[in-house]
Amino acid sequence: MPDDALPIACSLDATELPLRLAEMRDLGRAALIDAWTGATGAQLSFVGGAGVRDRVEAIVAAESRCCAFLDMAVTDEPDTIVLTIEAPEDAELVLADLVDAFRGQPQVGR
Repeated sequence: MPDDALPIACSLDATELPLRLAEMRDLGRAALIDAWTGATGAQLSFVGGAGVRDRVEAIVAAESRCCAFLDMAVTDEPDTIVLTIEAPEDAELVLADLVDAFRGQPQVGR
């Protein structure tokens, strides 16, 4: 790992993690339209409106604190909020767990 690379580790504890994943599942059930996942990136599309952008941004802000090795961006498209996540190599399980949480699927590696 290069000297300037952030460690691939989530800092949430056993109490915080299930709560965060529940927030993601709830948002996914309410607004997820589509999710694409690649080896080191993902793009999730949510229905725009009704505070969805605020919810996505709140999750991004929280994840930025506990998983600083992820690069996340929120953008707007017509009637859609797009969350783009880029992860370093060796963070595939974390990336997959995030996307699976939004999809309402069980997590395996985080």
